Amino acid sequence: MWSGQPQVEEGRPPPLAAVPWKSGGPCKGRGESPGALAETPAREEAQGEEGPTATQLDVSRLRSSSMEIREKGSEFLKEELHKAQKELKLKDEECERLSRVREQLEQELEELTASLFEEAHKMVREANMKQAASEKQLKEAWGKIDMLQAEVTALKTLVITSTPASPNRELHPQLLSPTKAGPRKGHSRHKSTSSALCPVVCPAAGHALAPDKEGKEVDTTLFAEFQAWRESPTLDKTCPFLERVYREDVGPCLDFTMQELSALVRAAVEDNTLTIEPVASQTLPTMKVAAVECSSANSTCALSGLARACRHRIRLGDSESHYYISPSSRARITAVCNFFTYIRYIQQGLVRQDAEPMFWEITRLRKEMSMAKLGFFPQEA
Repeated sequence: MWSGQPQVEEGRPPPLAAVPWKSGGPCKGRGESPGALAETPAREEAQGEEGPTATQLDVSRLRSSSMEIREKGSEFLKEELHKAQKELKLKDEECERLSRVREQLEQELEELTASLFEEAHKMVREANMKQAASEKQLKEAWGKIDMLQAEVTALKTLVITSTPASPNRELHPQLLSPTKAGPRKGHSRHKSTSSALCPVVCPAAGHALAPDKEGKEVDTTLFAEFQAWRESPTLDKTCPFLERVYREDVGPCLDFTMQELSALVRAAVEDNTLTIEPVASQTLPTMKVAAVECSSANSTCALSGLARACRHRIRLGDSESHYYISPSSRARITAVCNFFTYIRYIQQGLVRQDAEPMFWEITRLRKEMSMAKLGFFPQEA
């Protein structure tokens, strides 16, 4: 049972409240005077009154300082947290931006790689096509070169063997024998049998020309113009030599009634693009061909406009149109073509002769143009 007094355990001192305190009795001790003993209770009483107040002040100060420290620490931590969040946000934005840049670069790199591969394939394909075309052109060119070399060799053989005195009849088909060319009508040339003709001296050449079966004399003006042209052969018709031939022979020989077609024929002859084709009797035109009406027996010459038996037709360049011509018109065209063929041979260096034989061959060709213009032509078989 509890008796109202605190129990004191054995071995432990009793609590202060349980020990009775006698304040009225004097405490006698060594060295203490009665006055000091009298002041001691008063001092202790005063200290007992000031102790709680000082303790409260110290506690309040500690509390206030701890609160200030806590507030400042909280503010500092908030600021640091805010800075960390801001830096984290900036780093996130930077990472996002770098991610976008990386994705864009990867996409551009893929597109560039694809375009480069496509361009490379395209270049390889074009190069293969060009190589194939070049090989084809080279093969065709070699074939043309071989053909041209064969033609040049044949032409050189024909030209070298052709002289004014004995022209090569394969090179000049207009010089066929009467048995091959058929009977001639109209003018026939009477060859002179006189052998007493004196040699003709050419002043420009500086030596005498061999006498021929017919009399002839060199025109010094024409020969000088020919020699000047022969030093630098050209097909420019503004040079004195060709200008005279155009004015005196080529122009009149190709001056037909149909002026428009005549101009086209002249241009084709100069460009060496005119073609003359024979026409069989069973294929003579019976309908309008190239704006010219023809009948089965006779037809109208496209150049002269006269009703004649047209056994040949001409084609200009690559045109598909054909124009039927009479024997007289054909003779005039072939005479001019023979002249241009010979001067082209001279220009290309295929004629290996002196100036005099070349001049007389050109003179003979000019004579043929004049004769054809006057209406003389070989009779066709």
